[in-house]
Amino acid sequence: MSTATDAGEMFAALPGMDEQVRRRLHARLAAAADADGILDVAYRTLDTPVGALLLAATDAGLVRVAYAREGHDRVLAQLADRVSPRVLRAPDRLDPAAREIEEYFTGRRSAFDLPLDLRLAHGFRRTVLSHLPEIGYGRTASYAAVAAAAGSPKAVRAVGTACATNPLPVVVPCHRVVRSDGGIGQYVGGTEAKKALLDLEGERLRRGVLVQL
Repeated sequence: MSTATDAGEMFAALPGMDEQVRRRLHARLAAAADADGILDVAYRTLDTPVGALLLAATDAGLVRVAYAREGHDRVLAQLADRVSPRVLRAPDRLDPAAREIEEYFTGRRSAFDLPLDLRLAHGFRRTVLSHLPEIGYGRTASYAAVAAAAGSPKAVRAVGTACATNPLPVVVPCHRVVRSDGGIGQYVGGTEAKKALLDLEGERLRRGVLVQL
């Protein structure tokens, strides 16, 4: 079974192949795999103001959003291990997710309306993630407040771990969780990315220029 990497190497081995031809062949391969039911995880990358994001989805929904600092190749390998080895670059399958994320970064969306596949989060971590969308756009909540909302007021460290291992950053807004003393706290995309997201939301909220979608 050819994986995404195998397919890329196969096309790269064809001498003098025009880039458009290569892309058409890859698209046909992805479509055929999808039609034959042998494409379990589709992925693409998307350029954003906080760097290139890897987007991956199963039939159930968006399963992974990863920053470049996480290592996109490493994330794909983890998906192959934890979800299915049948992973293939299939940008069309991720068009709805890419469109909503672009709308978010351009101030045309304050909340996401995407099916999500949360299979990579379990137990209390999954419970924490389910409460994060309750933190409004441009707002923040402390780790302690999220722990209380999740039903375990003393589990502040566990909330931090859940945010740090959030498989769907940006879409599931762990960037809105901050320290009780006002510190920004850690973030899977790095503190600069976290600050950029909070600044983006706060500025648009203050200016009242957000189109509510």
